Amino acid sequence: MNTRPAVFVDKDGTLVVDRPYNVDPALLAWQPAAPQALAALAQAGFAIVVVSNQQGLALGRFSAAQFEVLRQALQERLLAEAGVELTDFLFCPHAPLASGAPACACRKPEPGMLLAAAERHQLDLAASWMVGDTLDDVEAGRRAGCRSILYDSGGETLWRNGPLRAPQARVQDWDEVVHRVLADARTERPEPGR
Repeated sequence: MNTRPAVFVDKDGTLVVDRPYNVDPALLAWQPAAPQALAALAQAGFAIVVVSNQQGLALGRFSAAQFEVLRQALQERLLAEAGVELTDFLFCPHAPLASGAPACACRKPEPGMLLAAAERHQLDLAASWMVGDTLDDVEAGRRAGCRSILYDSGGETLWRNGPLRAPQARVQDWDEVVHRVLADARTERPEPGR
């Protein structure tokens, strides 16, 4: 039974400043107000799940062990600095095809990571949100049955539009993300017994 809504969050360019192929925890820098925003969303009852494409693993830019150090550091800092305990942190280790299309079911814009997290943690996808800085993030959320927010930090450069690539909101700061998600949660929460 799927019971809890989630906020799925892209890592690079959304949660943290995008530094391509970085695995050095010392270089992790939050997007402005991101930890505080996740704390507000977690306090409101949302599971917080990071979903991240990490083609650097397939390309040999860093090892699985190096990425694990970074993942642990990110989780520990979120907990220490904002009291946010991630429900999960999923990543796709595959590179795209030469055409740029996903070569697997987990690489965004495919919804595989979101669907896996929903099954693992009994998440209500229809009441959940995907927040990311590219239209591939938006599409992954929409394909999984979530609503999507484009966090416009400059990550999207191609602007390939399509019906599944239209976000419910386009924002430039994390305060706007929180406002939109919580406003919709208040107006769309079903009455008990319905």
